[in-house]
Amino acid sequence: MAKAAKTAIKTKDQKAASDAKNWTKVIRALRSPKTGAYTFKESIVHKDKIKEHLGQ
Repeated sequence: MAKAAKTAIKTKDQKAASDAKNWTKVIRALRSPKTGAYTFKESIVHKDKIKEHLGQ
């Protein structure tokens, strides 16, 4: 019974589910010039603009 309910939730809004697949989480490691420690910056970017985002 629980599996049927989960399936119903997933298939309820197909357009939103397909749009969500076009976005990617990008995690960049940035090094601090003062301490040399790494920090991580996370952002959500459209899959067509990943190279532009990483080129910054």
